[in-house]
Amino acid sequence: MADPRFFCPVPIGSAQTFLLPPALAHHVKVLRLTAGDAVILFDGRGGEIPGTLVLEGKDIGVMLGEHQPRELELAGEICLYQGLPSGDKMDWVVEKSVELGVNRLIPITAQRSVLQLSGPRLTKRLEHWQRIAQAASEQCGRNRLMQIEAPCSLAQALCVANAQPSKPSLQAITRLFCDPQASEDLRLALSQIEATPDSQHRVELLIGPEGGWSEAEYRLALKSGAKAISFGQRVLRTETAGLALVSATTALLGW
Repeated sequence: MADPRFFCPVPIGSAQTFLLPPALAHHVKVLRLTAGDAVILFDGRGGEIPGTLVLEGKDIGVMLGEHQPRELELAGEICLYQGLPSGDKMDWVVEKSVELGVNRLIPITAQRSVLQLSGPRLTKRLEHWQRIAQAASEQCGRNRLMQIEAPCSLAQALCVANAQPSKPSLQAITRLFCDPQASEDLRLALSQIEATPDSQHRVELLIGPEGGWSEAEYRLALKSGAKAISFGQRVLRTETAGLALVSATTALLGW
């Protein structure tokens, strides 16, 4: 059985005894782990550090070993623009996006989104999603946290994305959204991406809410450089579509 993994919200260093923050120490107690048990800590900056639980009075610490540069990230980047779905469906999207390797998740308050968040409610929901992402990273083995942005409109998200300079390591960005009437499919759209060992590419996937994108959002996506693609003959639910596209994209690109 694999050693338990825990995300630590503060930077950690190797070869030292590290006292666990109260919330993390409580989690360890809930799992009924005891002194001498092997664990793995990671702080989201990359890599992980194995260690052994120790008791420091009433506190719980970890005698840390050497840093292990273990990474499970994709060869390229995936950014998912997810139209806010109703209920708690976004919890599922966050969790599975982490497992599938998504680097950045942007919740979109689309014109047809049933769920609208603002003020304290928005802050609490964002913190809730971040906790889900941390737990998913602990479970699936990722040592870098998926970035979750605060919910915003599609226009705001695209404006920020187009204004930000690309990373020096990125060679190109491909922005896609589904349209049953599109003549080009996902495989053809992705075939234009150069698959070389040193290439770095970002694929951005735009997924509408239950009611789909409005006409204004559709035109805005095209104006921003997004390409309409078809994806199968069946209509997928919003919480399924993005995850299916991520899976297909990483498979087709060999990421």
